[in-house]
Amino acid sequence: MAKKLDKKKMPCNKPRKSPNPKKKKVVKACEGGKEKIIHYGAAGYGHNYSPAARKSFRARHGCDKKKSKLSASYWACKDLWTAGGKKKTTGTKGGVAKKKR
Repeated sequence: MAKKLDKKKMPCNKPRKSPNPKKKKVVKACEGGKEKIIHYGAAGYGHNYSPAARKSFRARHGCDKKKSKLSASYWACKDLWTAGGKKKTTGTKGGVAKKKR
């Protein structure tokens, strides 16, 4: 079981690694006087962060539309799928396919 996060000690809008084994990141989202703990990003999947995959994800999830900071979709688009960062990784599920010889 994931350890309990102390919302009072977390800084606003600063993503970090999630203690939840099913999610990649966690953030204390603050907007308009409201605070919310948000876990986002599937941890069990290998992700392809290539430019084509980024473009496809961002189109599929409407990342260019204005969203509330209190949604996991906002943080996934902003933190995991913006340009730069990792290009390709593999994981236990949905990993990047290897060429057969």
